[in-house]
Amino acid sequence: MAGAFGAHGLRGVIDGRGLEVFQTAVTYQIYHSLALILVAILPVAGVSRRLLGIATGFFVAGILLFSGSLYLLVLTDIRWVGPVTPVGGIGFMVGWVLVAIAGFRR
Repeated sequence: MAGAFGAHGLRGVIDGRGLEVFQTAVTYQIYHSLALILVAILPVAGVSRRLLGIATGFFVAGILLFSGSLYLLVLTDIRWVGPVTPVGGIGFMVGWVLVAIAGFRR
């Protein structure tokens, strides 16, 4: 929905750079929503539920902080949310490291 809103609802309302930033937020939200599905499935293969549960928290935080801050930046032009974006990116990275550790421990 966010992608369609950006592609259709924001065209002509915000500039090309704003559309690009919005699309980045959508892309990372989609990838990490798929990651959430992955961490829900992996316990069936015997991967640590504990580590995957922690990874889930980091993925959700990453989506909220990374994508959420980019959405706010584009839609509201509130500049103070810009520094929040890298914190969300770190959340994504920590989540993936935890998934990898859980997989290697398996």
